[in-house]
Amino acid sequence: MNLDRLDARLLDIMQSNNRHSSEELGAMVGLSATAVQRRLKRLRERGVIEADVSIVKPKAVGRPIAMLVLVSLERERADIVDRFKQSIRHTPEVMNGYYVTGDSDFVLIVTAQSMEDYEAFTRKFFYENPDIKGFKTMVVMDRVKTGFSVPIDADDFS
Repeated sequence: MNLDRLDARLLDIMQSNNRHSSEELGAMVGLSATAVQRRLKRLRERGVIEADVSIVKPKAVGRPIAMLVLVSLERERADIVDRFKQSIRHTPEVMNGYYVTGDSDFVLIVTAQSMEDYEAFTRKFFYENPDIKGFKTMVVMDRVKTGFSVPIDADDFS
């Protein structure tokens, strides 16, 4: 999809706050509210905007512990990789999952209510899965920066 400067500017604004009205967005980028709505609809339909979400503070909902988990599979066969990807998608404790290159096959961000809760999760999710060779857990001590914003420079677009 070809994006122009107005699309880029809208996307940049929407990443930091998607609750602006069409009128407010229009004033910020120099478009009418109707033109903003059309552009946003097109960006959503074409998958440029993947989702409109609220970012919830984990501690506020009783999940104060986060871990980065490096996962290695027994073998890297397509069916095993696909099966593990599917299990990641269907496991609510896994906030983010990445299929990566390097020493590990996957990097997961996992949330838990307590270390005991995480231990129970590891038994169910990792130890009971014969496709997993091993995993390494790093406990997050402080959330320094979190989000999904992609740097967008409107000058890069025509």
